[in-house]
Amino acid sequence: MAALSLPLRAALLLSLALGTGVAVAQKPAAMAERPAPPAAWTAAPFVPLWTGTPPGGGFRPVTVPADSPATFLRNIDRPGLRLFRPARANGASVLVVPGGAYDFLSIGNEGVEIAERLNALGYTVYVLVYRLPGEGWANRADVPLQDAQRGLRMVRAAASKDGLDPHRVAVLGFSAGGHLAATLETDFAQTVYPAHDAVDRIDARPDAAALIYPVIAAAPPFTHALSAERLLGKKPSAAAIARRSPADHVTATTPPTFLLHAMDDGAVVPDNSMAMMAALRRAGRPVEAHFAAEGGHGFGVGSPTLPVGHWVETFDHWLQRQFAKTG
Repeated sequence: MAALSLPLRAALLLSLALGTGVAVAQKPAAMAERPAPPAAWTAAPFVPLWTGTPPGGGFRPVTVPADSPATFLRNIDRPGLRLFRPARANGASVLVVPGGAYDFLSIGNEGVEIAERLNALGYTVYVLVYRLPGEGWANRADVPLQDAQRGLRMVRAAASKDGLDPHRVAVLGFSAGGHLAATLETDFAQTVYPAHDAVDRIDARPDAAALIYPVIAAAPPFTHALSAERLLGKKPSAAAIARRSPADHVTATTPPTFLLHAMDDGAVVPDNSMAMMAALRRAGRPVEAHFAAEGGHGFGVGSPTLPVGHWVETFDHWLQRQFAKTG
């Protein structure tokens, strides 16, 4: 496994020591009094993905709605990883990818809460703070994958450094973050940015993937319209749609995949998970799928009064079995 370069190692250590926050574009005075994100979020050490300007550049801040919750992040000009360490590590790492229609990042139910649940099971968790493609970035359809590839590589490098297993690294994505996780597990080798340092020589393929109520389709009738528009623009070409349709990119190298969807999800219809499951089966890849009658969309860790409220434990058992097969 390639080692971290000295400059990057120094940057990571400095960031961890300082607990740096996500830098956002300066906001107008009228927006200055917005509530702060959860204390558990701001307390988690932040590791930037890139030194200097991220690939492509072109960031343009957007107006944040006055009623937007503090747990909905926008204006991300400094992508990175929020680190949540368990009291007793089990040797495995999970890269968590929050959703938000590629319009914001939902860091509460799909960030802090899932990190806490996974920490209790011994997982070292990194929540990916990725750039939003509609915020001016060049090559908008590549921006989230650039950050996901870099993030997975950094998690794997950190595992080697911290005495964890670099071959027990999973990605877990929700909604549009599920689309990004599915894109990472199918297009981990796609060249979307020039190599910066030794970290970029590390394999970006996750050892396992979990997609929770994921957007999979990039076109009607099953896509989530806002997610597709934010990622691809208002009038994407057929080639652009095909390039970001992960079910069409499943191959023999796609890692084992866990799927969860509620049948009453009216925002991202369960046909998305069904399409991914069918693609994995056609390719002969391991897949476990759970379809619950109730749950709707965006349930995160889920209500304990519903079956979807117990998926984290099921995922844990599944993931440990996958790691045992490849260990």
